[in-house]
Amino acid sequence: MNNYANKKLPRSHGFSLIEALVAFMIISVGMLGIASLQTISMKAGHTAITRTSAVFNVEDILDRMRSNKTAILSYDVGVAGMGADNNCSDMVGSYSAPNDVTSAASVCTPDELAADDIYQWKRSLAPNVTAEVTVEAPDTANGRVLSTVIITIYWTERAVADTNLETENNFSVTVEM
Repeated sequence: MNNYANKKLPRSHGFSLIEALVAFMIISVGMLGIASLQTISMKAGHTAITRTSAVFNVEDILDRMRSNKTAILSYDVGVAGMGADNNCSDMVGSYSAPNDVTSAASVCTPDELAADDIYQWKRSLAPNVTAEVTVEAPDTANGRVLSTVIITIYWTERAVADTNLETENNFSVTVEM
């Protein structure tokens, strides 16, 4: 008789090919989910950075306006207005002697300083960003003695869900000065 027919074949130990393929598919789906999550979080991080930059830019122009309240109405330039480069910001503090009275206040008028502030501020904005500054004059007849300032920053960015879509975003602040 054949001795080989009566012997039991030893069972193989380890994974079969089907088990390995199933494990590979589960790991692949998990890695694709992680990659998708990473892409979405990077886009959300970019949106957060852009919004933070918009807040800083609004605070920058508001600080400039607060320091030049006498020409507050000169800051009203809308979206298209760029102001003028009067080099007023370059002259501040650039006098030769401590007792010299020819400072920027005597060289630039408040209106020129306002135009220069708008020019410098709009130049500092990112390329895909537009800004609008609107100033409403005080209505003293109705008891309003402060000017209403509306600053809006607009930008476009890719949508989180679809990379081919662009979304229009804005950040707007209304302040009375």
